Amino acid sequence: MKAEIQRVLDEIIEAQRAKVLKCGSQFVPTLTAEDVLQPNDYPELENNPHFRYEEGVLEGVQTVRAALQSLLGPL
Repeated sequence: MKAEIQRVLDEIIEAQRAKVLKCGSQFVPTLTAEDVLQPNDYPELENNPHFRYEEGVLEGVQTVRAALQSLLGPL
């Protein structure tokens, strides 16, 4: 069960990371996955509600994973 939860969460997180990068690339065409980790370096992203929403969804899923790990132990 834990392995299945981990697999599903990993898939969701990777899909959302790709979505964040794709969204950010619409505003900063040269954006890399590394750049997404520091969006405050790009005013086009820092103040963009659509990008910040997608970034927030990613943070939320990562928070769920951390919460489940604290309850169930390492997934």
